[in-house]
Amino acid sequence: MTSVKLLVAGAIGLLLYWAHAAFIPVALALLLALVLSGPVETLHGWRVPRSVSAAVLMIVILGIFVALVDFVSIPAQQWFAAAPHTLKVIEKKIRPVELLISRIDELRNSAGNIGSSSHTTPTPAVTAAEESGSVMLLDATRGAVLSSVTVIILTLFLLAGGPPMLARMTSAFASDLNSAHIISVIEKVRREVGRFYVTMAFINVGLGFATSFAMMWCGMPNPFLWGTMAGMLNFIPYVGSTTTLIVLTVVAIVSFDGLGHVMAVAGSYLALATIEGQFVQPLLVGRRLQLNPLLVFLALWFGGLFWGVSGIILATPALVALKVVAENATRGQPLLNFLSPEAQD
Repeated sequence: MTSVKLLVAGAIGLLLYWAHAAFIPVALALLLALVLSGPVETLHGWRVPRSVSAAVLMIVILGIFVALVDFVSIPAQQWFAAAPHTLKVIEKKIRPVELLISRIDELRNSAGNIGSSSHTTPTPAVTAAEESGSVMLLDATRGAVLSSVTVIILTLFLLAGGPPMLARMTSAFASDLNSAHIISVIEKVRREVGRFYVTMAFINVGLGFATSFAMMWCGMPNPFLWGTMAGMLNFIPYVGSTTTLIVLTVVAIVSFDGLGHVMAVAGSYLALATIEGQFVQPLLVGRRLQLNPLLVFLALWFGGLFWGVSGIILATPALVALKVVAENATRGQPLLNFLSPEAQD
């Protein structure tokens, strides 16, 4: 039985990897539907049709996204345009460290190669296949647009169908008792995941504003750009805050001459991220939905390996949903203990 389970798991993994173009939009639509189903069902309780509330919510979200992109596009374009100069500044500032490391390597190599002659073998040049940059950009844009449209349409269908659609689908494959239990578990997953991400959205908005004001206090250029980046990346556990810290430190190295400014920028964000992760998030989200950090890291790793950025985005909600299912399953205690940061009583 164990070998059969391993073969099935491997087959599913290969299917998810090779057919990622088909599965990623569906998974992202499911995540959006879980997050937005709470407001849709609330409005439905006020006699607003699900299709109308779903369409209004999607329009509002798209409008916020477009406004956010427009807000950060100008400073982001300025940084991209200044990228060559930025790289030269970084190279100039780290040159003393590079010289020291290269000198140490030279001494080590000379000590190890005393009495031996070295020769270098010419490396044949590798000619890369030339491909038009405009064609590549067109293909990438077309794929992104098709995937985005697919996600929006699927999300609208899932939100408009709501629990009645789930009831019809589950009753077709299970008995009435099992169907009722499955619908109950799905409803709990929907409620918990939606509440989790709405709470995280408010937390990350607060972190974004706090980061913006901290960067403004430190004298960083375009402080609201870095605050927006911090808030958006913080949806990805561990990786997001680490990436933000690295980017802010590099920008500070480029922008300031003194080491004190660089330490102030890195230290202020590190303090904010620590307060958010160790105090604010456990207080507002609660410890019940906390996950084993090792499993979160592995989920992010394999999600990125299989599905790229989309896999990284989907890794955490998949674990949260799995934990909610384990909490409501009859034999889910071993899985619950496995997913939790500490043993559950």
